Amino acid sequence: MYLTRLKLDSRGAAARRDLASAYELHRTLSRAFAENDDSQPSRFLWRLESIDATQGVAILLVQSEEEGRWGRLPDGYLLDIASKTVDWQTLLHDDRRYRFRLLANPTVTREGKRYGLTDEEEQLAWLQRQLQKAGCVAQSVMRTRSERWTVRKKGHVITVQAVGFEGVLAVDQVTLLQTAIRQGVGHAKSLGLGMLSVAPV
Repeated sequence: MYLTRLKLDSRGAAARRDLASAYELHRTLSRAFAENDDSQPSRFLWRLESIDATQGVAILLVQSEEEGRWGRLPDGYLLDIASKTVDWQTLLHDDRRYRFRLLANPTVTREGKRYGLTDEEEQLAWLQRQLQKAGCVAQSVMRTRSERWTVRKKGHVITVQAVGFEGVLAVDQVTLLQTAIRQGVGHAKSLGLGMLSVAPV
């Protein structure tokens, strides 16, 4: 698996447009994982880590099964690229503890309709359920942000609740965690949500 850190020129017109819309940012990133403009991109997850307006820099993390063709992005879009391969089967083990970071879309379905969770206790309970499905138990968790995003997608307006979590987890079933890392956690992955990052304590 590839982990890539992209440094965007947030003063450029194309990057400014994309940073204002998670949908547009995903569309641009998809170019790096598609054979051509008419083909579907291969699976990838991404997360916007930071925007420094004073320096004109935005940092993105991208996780993918295939190496990105970053030359397909607009001219002047990127200031820097740093990529590495990660073997989760080697790095992850049962009965170990890891720091984690996740920006996700906690939701609940009622009467067939999905709703974003805004209450902190409900958000943390959702996270615990997701980690249990991923073969983990959270030993410590901090909610770092909770924001409502409004995104225009193909003429429709979509509202999602984006919530950041950081903490320490303990692994019970490493194969489930590997699957969660590959597939992402929760909904709205195309909007930069669901990428689970872990590192040894």
